[in-house]
Amino acid sequence: MANSNQHTQTTEGAPKSQGRPITWRDYYELTKPKVVYLLVFTAVVGMFLANDVTQSWFPPLNALIFGTLGIAFASGAAAVVNHVVDARIDTMMARTMQRPVAQGRVKPRNAVIFSSVLAIVAMAMLWFLVNPLTAVLTLGGLVGYAFVYTMFLKRATPQNIVIGGLSGAIPPLLGWTSVTGSADPHAWLLVLIIFTWTPPHFWALSIHRIEDYAKAEIPMLPVTHGEDFTKTSIVLYTVLLILSTLLPYLTGMSGIIYLVAAVGLGLWFLYYTVVLKYREREGIAMKTFGVSIGYLTFLFAFLLIDHYVDPFINF
Repeated sequence: MANSNQHTQTTEGAPKSQGRPITWRDYYELTKPKVVYLLVFTAVVGMFLANDVTQSWFPPLNALIFGTLGIAFASGAAAVVNHVVDARIDTMMARTMQRPVAQGRVKPRNAVIFSSVLAIVAMAMLWFLVNPLTAVLTLGGLVGYAFVYTMFLKRATPQNIVIGGLSGAIPPLLGWTSVTGSADPHAWLLVLIIFTWTPPHFWALSIHRIEDYAKAEIPMLPVTHGEDFTKTSIVLYTVLLILSTLLPYLTGMSGIIYLVAAVGLGLWFLYYTVVLKYREREGIAMKTFGVSIGYLTFLFAFLLIDHYVDPFINF
């Protein structure tokens, strides 16, 4: 008799779960919460950094509460679409084969309805309770990731994650516009940092999962150009990333605390990318992927710390 971890095949060839009823956790998993948490964190940092424009100590509550919720719901909606569109290839990959739609726990129709509700609530919240600019930009990010990247770029070119990375890079801009109602140049610096961070971050994972991507016929860079070329690209993009993180200091957006942290964190990340390139170590690709997440989290945390501490140091 099949237990809760076993599955059979549906007529479409996708596995269908046996023995476990659907729960709210399945729908929660559809939103890719770990990814959304990081996106929302960068958006919230953008809100606080925008205080320099508004000359206030704390972001307006409507931006902080409804802006955060709206961005989170829209990001979750895009993630759900990704689950539906990639259901077939998810069943071929060890990293994704247990996802709710791939396993048949959530029907594609129900997932689409769930995504639509999240998107509608997000857009209404942002348009009426924050500002129209944030709503429009958020919608652009949702469409860019859920449809342009997931439905087209992911399967069309090994530069998929580079071109499509802009959709995942805009949350700090959304946070900024939630507060100011304008897309200021400093906000675009934050977008540039995440845009440059995305390729080395995701390519490290794709090296670790190269066999899965090859099996699913997804043209990720390691599959089409080989691991060595991808490792070189990771190192070069990381150098470019470090240079881009100097811009907030050079433009006067941030102070010395951020600069020291940016350089230190950059060297930390670069060390792992160099090890990935020149030394064969078991699990180093996945370790580099994990370091990249910690790197971005700490970098934005120091942006926030510097924003509030540096004025007292220079007083």
